[in-house]
Amino acid sequence: MSDSHKDSYGQIIKSTALIGGTQVLNILIGIVRVKILALFLGPVGIGLAGMYQAATAMIGTLTGLGIGPAGVRQIAEAAASGDELRVARTVVLLKRAAWISGLLGTILVVVFAKPLTIATFGNDHYTGGVALVSLTLLFGSISTGQTSLLQGMRRLKELAACNLLGSLFGTVASIGLVYWLRDRGVAPFLVTVAGFSILTSWWYARKVVYRTIHLPWKETFREARPLLGMGASFLALGLLAAGVSYVIRILVIHDLGMYAIGLYTAASNISLLYVGVVINAMGADFYPRLTSVANNHTAVNRLVNQQAEMGILMALPGLLATLLLAPWVMRIFYSGEFVAAAGLIRWQILGMGLRVACWPLSYILLAKGLGKTMVILETISSVMEIGMIYVFMRIWGLEGCGIGRLLFMGFATFCMSVVGYKITGFTWSGDSKNVLFASIGFTTAIMLAVGFKSPRLGLAVGGALTVAASFWCLSKLNRALGADLLSIVRWRLFPRPKMET
Repeated sequence: MSDSHKDSYGQIIKSTALIGGTQVLNILIGIVRVKILALFLGPVGIGLAGMYQAATAMIGTLTGLGIGPAGVRQIAEAAASGDELRVARTVVLLKRAAWISGLLGTILVVVFAKPLTIATFGNDHYTGGVALVSLTLLFGSISTGQTSLLQGMRRLKELAACNLLGSLFGTVASIGLVYWLRDRGVAPFLVTVAGFSILTSWWYARKVVYRTIHLPWKETFREARPLLGMGASFLALGLLAAGVSYVIRILVIHDLGMYAIGLYTAASNISLLYVGVVINAMGADFYPRLTSVANNHTAVNRLVNQQAEMGILMALPGLLATLLLAPWVMRIFYSGEFVAAAGLIRWQILGMGLRVACWPLSYILLAKGLGKTMVILETISSVMEIGMIYVFMRIWGLEGCGIGRLLFMGFATFCMSVVGYKITGFTWSGDSKNVLFASIGFTTAIMLAVGFKSPRLGLAVGGALTVAASFWCLSKLNRALGADLLSIVRWRLFPRPKMET
C-alpha cells in the first residue's frame, strides 16, 4: 500500500478519533439525559419528546433553507481559495442567514401551532408545548451557523468541544425541569438543551479569525444567492428526511398507539447512537475533503472506498454487540418497559450497518454540486422507504418497521452504487467488498445465534463471534494504517517518560 494511501487512512482515523471520542462522551451524557426522562415519564414521555421534535422539524427544515451544509461547502471552498475577503463575506452571509431562517421558523410554528398539534397528536392538548418547542428552531439555526463555520474551516477540535460542552450544560440544567414539572417539563427540556448549544458554539466560533468587513444588507440579499442556491438542494433533502421521519411516526402512532411510538422512538435513537458516532465523526472531515477533490474522479472514488471501508470496520463491533445484547441495551439506556423494542432495534441495527456502507456514496453528488439529481433520487427513495416500512408494519407490527427499513437500505445501497458508477465511474474496491461481505456474514451469524432455543448458548456463540469480529476489524485497521492501533492508543494514553541522557 502506498504512503499516500496510508496517510489518507490515517487522516480518516485521526479525524474520526477526535470527533468520535468526543461524541462517545456526548453519548454518555445523552444516556443520563434520556435515562432520567425514561424513568420519570416512561415510554409515553419519550414518545412525546419525539413527537414534539417531529412536529417542528418539518417547518425547521423548510425555513432552514439548507444553510448549514451549504455553508460548510461555501466556507470550505472559500478557505481553499486563500481569498481572505471571500472568506469574510461568506462568514457574514452565513451568520445573517442563520438568524433570519431561525426567526422565520419559530414564527411559523407559533402561528400554526394549533393545526400542527392537531395533525400530529389528533387533538390540541399539546399546543402550548409545540409553540414553546419552536424556540429550538431559532437556537438550532444560530448554533448550526456557528458550527458550520468551524467545520468548513476544519476546526475539528473546537467543533468537538462545543458539541460536548453544549450537551453537558444543557443536560445538567434540563434534568431539574423534568424532575420538577414531569410531563409538563418535556418541552422546556428540549428548549434548554438547544439553548446551551448556542452558548458553546458561539464561544468557539468567535475564535475563528477572519477579516472584519462591512456588508450592507442590500448586498447581503444579492450575494446570498449562491449560498441559497446551493442550500435549496440541501433544503429539499432535509425536508424529505424530516418528512419521512414525521410520516412514519404518524403511521405508527395512529396504527399502534402512543405506547408504540415511545418504543419506536427509543429503538430509533439507540440504532442511530453508535452508527451516528461513526458517520458524524467521519463526515465532519470527509465532506470538506471530498469537495476539494470533486473534479478528480480517481481521487473521489478512492476517498469514498476508503471512507466506506473504515466506517464498516469501526462500526461493526458496536453493531454486533448491540444485536447480541439488545434487551439489556434497552434496559440500561431506558428502563425495563422498553425491552419490548428489542426485536425492532435488531432489525434497525442491520439497516444502519448498510447505511454506514452507503452514506459516503451520497456525498459524491453533493461534492459534485449535483443537488437536483440528489433531490430526485431522494424523493423516489423517500416514497419507497415509507411504503416498505408501512407494508411490513401492517404485517408484523412494530418489528415490521425495522424489517422494512433493512430491506430499503439494501435497495438504496445498490442504487447509489449504480449512480456513483454513472457519475464518476465508481466501483467498489476489492478491500471494500471483502469488508462488506464479511460484515454481512458476521451479522447474519449473530442474528441466527440470538434465535437459539437456549438463550445461554446463543449468548455464548454470539459473544464469541463478536470478539472474533472485533479482532478481525482491528487487524484490518492495522493493515490499512501500517501501524499497531492499540499500541498507538496506549502510547497516547500512557506515554513513556523520556530517558535522561
